[in-house]
Order: sequence, then structure tokens, then C-alpha cells
Amino acid sequence: MELPIYYPLGLGALLFGLGLWGALTQKNAVRILMFIEIMLNGVNLNLITFSRYYWQTNPETAARAPILTLFVMTVAAAEASVGLAIILSMVRNRGVVEVDKATLLKG
Repeated sequence: MELPIYYPLGLGALLFGLGLWGALTQKNAVRILMFIEIMLNGVNLNLITFSRYYWQTNPETAARAPILTLFVMTVAAAEASVGLAIILSMVRNRGVVEVDKATLLKG
């Protein structure tokens, strides 16, 4: 028995919505980065789900989505490392992690 397509799509949409909600409502920069990672995982889940569904109709071009997902995961890892480096610099220079209190561009 195969899983219906709307189960993983619904889970991916739920992950994306949860990540969006968290990224817009949190003030802690580390939490915002974590919620952005949750959003990217929801997008990857939907991409793989559509690839598997499309693979049944067109198998010779369906291998592109897992490769694209690997690229998204690589960019997400780079984004997390750069974001954490910026946050670490912010904590060392200003002593705050909250985004609304970080005024690094002001003198």
C-alpha cells in the first residue's frame, strides 16, 4: 500500500508554516535560524514528494529533484554557519542575542 501524496505534502506545508511563524515571531537570533532550517526542510520534503510522484509518469527526468535537494541542504548548512558566525560576533561585540536589540550598523 502506497502512501497518498497529500500526507507528505501536508507535513511539508505544516513544517514550512511552523518555520515561517517561528521566524516571524521570535526575537532570539538562534531560534530564528532554527526556524528557517525547519522551513527549508519542509521545502525539501515537498520537493522529494513531487519528484517521487513525477517519477511514476516520467522516470528519466525525475532524478533532478534529489540533486536539487542536496544543493538546498548544502546552502542551508552554509547559511547556518554564516548566521551563527554573525550571531557569535554580535554576542561578543554587543552582548545581546535578541534581534530587536542588535544595532550593529549604528555607531
